[in-house]
Amino acid sequence: MIPIKRPHEIEKMRLAGETAAQILNELATRVAPGVTTSEINHAASQLMSEAGVRSAFLGYRKFPGHICISLNEEVVHGIPGPRKIAYGDIVKMDVGIIRDGWIGDTAMSVPVGIIDPEVERLLTVTEEILQGAVALARPNNRVGDISHYVETEAHKNGFSVVREFVGHGVGRHLHEDPQVPNFGKRESGPKLKAGMTIAIEPMINMGKAKVRVLSDKWTAVTDDGRPSAHFEHTVLVTDNNPEVLTWPRKTLLK
Repeated sequence: MIPIKRPHEIEKMRLAGETAAQILNELATRVAPGVTTSEINHAASQLMSEAGVRSAFLGYRKFPGHICISLNEEVVHGIPGPRKIAYGDIVKMDVGIIRDGWIGDTAMSVPVGIIDPEVERLLTVTEEILQGAVALARPNNRVGDISHYVETEAHKNGFSVVREFVGHGVGRHLHEDPQVPNFGKRESGPKLKAGMTIAIEPMINMGKAKVRVLSDKWTAVTDDGRPSAHFEHTVLVTDNNPEVLTWPRKTLLK
């Protein structure tokens, strides 16, 4: 059963999404050479506290960070720690917060200084793929239409898609139905209906699709060691155009 949110629930999700987006955007300004991923995590903790929200990730299946932060060949679910960010890195930050019982979930990939042109193209293409995928989150389309679009566009640009991790429904719980893979067939999967809220999150690799999880049991890395990009928005399906809930529209942080 895919939850359909009612108007008052959608408004709570808007606030959660906007808060998550503001925290993520503020964290992006703090990414710099020499800063550790633990320091970014600490900043996230402070921002969440100031906003009166808490992390949706901390403690989830024993995850130890307030956010996920993954560098370069790390795809997703990187654990914050002593690693220092370096010039030329790409830093993927995934922020999930709980506000008044509702989840906001969003992610971006941040370049540090001038990066390799092909890596820059990877980031640009992945963000554009997210935008195109969001546009397909309309009533009577199916999840597979989004999945097929992401896969097709990634391959068209010479990249590959991660298959082990997928987008998902989001609401009162971090992961709800339906799953939203970044690969699939058109006109397959559940039909989208107004009131559904889904996290669309293309994870695109520069090299091959295969990934593996490190011994920390969380951090996923590309098997070939080449860079990966990740962008994510929480999206509301409406009777008209899709609504991205993770835009920082209002000033919600104190």
